[in-house]
Amino acid sequence: MLTPLQDALRAQLAGQPVRETDYRGATTATSFSDAHDEFSALLNGCGIYDLGFRARISLTGSDRVRWLNGMVTNNIRDLAAGRGVYAFLLNPQGRILGDMFVYNQSEALTVETDRSQVEKIVATFDHYIIMDDVEVTNVSEQQTALGLAGPKSRAILNAAGIEVPELQPLQMITPECNCDCGCLRCTVVRGEDAPQESYEIWLALKDAYNTWRALLAAGARPVGSEALEMQRIANGIPLYGVDIRERDLPQETEQMRALNFNKGCYVGQEIVERIRSRGNVHRKFAGFLMEGAPAIPAGSKIISGKAGEEEKEVGEITSVAVLRTPSGERTLALGYIRREVGVPGREVTIGGVKATVIKLPFESPAPGQAEEALLHQSL
Repeated sequence: MLTPLQDALRAQLAGQPVRETDYRGATTATSFSDAHDEFSALLNGCGIYDLGFRARISLTGSDRVRWLNGMVTNNIRDLAAGRGVYAFLLNPQGRILGDMFVYNQSEALTVETDRSQVEKIVATFDHYIIMDDVEVTNVSEQQTALGLAGPKSRAILNAAGIEVPELQPLQMITPECNCDCGCLRCTVVRGEDAPQESYEIWLALKDAYNTWRALLAAGARPVGSEALEMQRIANGIPLYGVDIRERDLPQETEQMRALNFNKGCYVGQEIVERIRSRGNVHRKFAGFLMEGAPAIPAGSKIISGKAGEEEKEVGEITSVAVLRTPSGERTLALGYIRREVGVPGREVTIGGVKATVIKLPFESPAPGQAEEALLHQSL
């Protein structure tokens, strides 16, 4: 599926080559220039990107809060209006069926997820509605979104005439709009800031291209999916379908922000609580740092073993990115490793290359092992 923005960009760039890729369930731009320079804009300035690969599901009806609170891993019951949380959807065995953000928009709950997940999530929701007053509506074809990230993001929103006050992470507002983009009404959501400041703009499909142009004119730099993947991996954020699979348990992913242990029962809760009460799972999601740019594909095995010890397989890699730093190229990877081995600073071997286990989001494992925290370097 082509995103609304990419459809408009194709029309505007008729006759010019447009690099595109299928990303998280939709076709969008791969890059607009050098992906490493675009990644730098996300860290040091303001990058603007297509979020048309995100989908939204609206939940209405008088039972919507109670019902969804019994479906997902985080606390929906006490979610204030204009606020959001990150959550998992589990099966009865505690395995992860999907991940999402849930926002309380007063008259409705909005579930935001990737387009690649939306059909399964809607089908699961429908399966569990029995006598509840809940209506599930996929509104993805009525709305799209743009994203901005970087320390200058809010200043550029305001310069474009989209007046955004200081917001807390996962807080949403309907801002005053005085821009030339023709946008009559939009919703601005501040991201989780992990660690870059970021915003989403939810708006009508017809307004996407004009709003994009207005934000470019205000100083934002266009960013494609390649740079977004670099940012995601550097921030240590797992992607469902790549780093989080249906076979994974919530605590294995290290995404404790998705779990609430005081909210009461939900599907799969018994397994999550049993893990908490009896001790940790045997493996954990972690980051890995390698010097240079070795060809390490996703799925590569992680090997542990010091000199004189027998080597053994202790995990696998799920995502890989190569970043440019002042001291040369570095390869960053995400994956799962045995908990007793996955200690920051521990050396392992991946695809025959020496690697260091790194705390997420990526930073120096110890003084002297990397000049600075990677995300604070001028990349």
